[in-house]
Amino acid sequence: MVVSIVAMVTSIIARKVQKSVREEIGNSKFCIMVDEARDESKKEQMAIVLRFVNKEGLIKERFLDLVHVKDTAALTLKNSICAVLSDNSLNIQDIRGQGYDGASNMRGEWNGLKALVLNECPYAYYIHCMAHQLQLALVAASREVHEVHNFFQHANFIINVVSVSPKLNDELLATQAEEISREIELGELDTGRGANQMSSLQRPGDTRWSSHYKSIQSLKKMFGATVSVLRNIAHDHSVSKYSRGDASGALRMIITFDFVFILLMMEKNMKITDVLCQTLQKKSIDILNAVDSVSNTKMLLGDLRNDGWEPLLQEVKSFCEKHEIDIPDLNRK
Repeated sequence: MVVSIVAMVTSIIARKVQKSVREEIGNSKFCIMVDEARDESKKEQMAIVLRFVNKEGLIKERFLDLVHVKDTAALTLKNSICAVLSDNSLNIQDIRGQGYDGASNMRGEWNGLKALVLNECPYAYYIHCMAHQLQLALVAASREVHEVHNFFQHANFIINVVSVSPKLNDELLATQAEEISREIELGELDTGRGANQMSSLQRPGDTRWSSHYKSIQSLKKMFGATVSVLRNIAHDHSVSKYSRGDASGALRMIITFDFVFILLMMEKNMKITDVLCQTLQKKSIDILNAVDSVSNTKMLLGDLRNDGWEPLLQEVKSFCEKHEIDIPDLNRK
């Protein structure tokens, strides 16, 4: 009964919000931005956002609806979009732009969602999100370098082993807290408001390059705690032999010079590219600023390649010494 009442009230509020958005659009043309994903119950959900110029000449983005779709076929998505537009007294003929990700069901030339909408409205030009294009390009490029590709696979495996259960995650956080306290006592960490906050290891996602950067940052920050937890699991005979085996394998991966080198190298690279990713997602970005941001990113990456070797190598050596990782003789031929 309570659930039904809550659902009814939520539905009423949603309709009022949609009515307000519709009034704000007025007779203006608009663009649609669509994305779909599975929720926790494994149902496909499609979010619809409208972008338009209001009566004051300001660009606005408004979330219109979240609808369940039975599958992600282009025709299914198109029919759902048309139904939502119709329910809100909006006409598909007034669409002047489409913004989706680069999945084949979205951008397909003949049967993709963009093509189906263009068949009904030839002015609904499709734009593949610039930030999403960059993220996909970076992920694809990283896979072409085998060492980097293997690194991300190993890092993901390590994170999965350590974060497989709430108990291990709690142990990881407790170990990190002890490490932070020890480093503060030794004067190795600065203190202050917002500093040294607790965090968990983050998994990367293929379509969000920024998630790779955050994953790298979290692993670097919690490196010592991660190694400690892996050692505990590997020597804990109260857990299954499979868990001990996974922990032993992850431990061998993480305490190597090669792993640390790529960890710190990719952090520097992704720090530069992440700024570009964030810039390209700003509402105020235009093509001239986008091109300028790309040029600046290329320049910074070039500077890192030409002048960043010695600082990087020194940082890697210091990191390895701190965590008692063997450093090979780099002068040996």
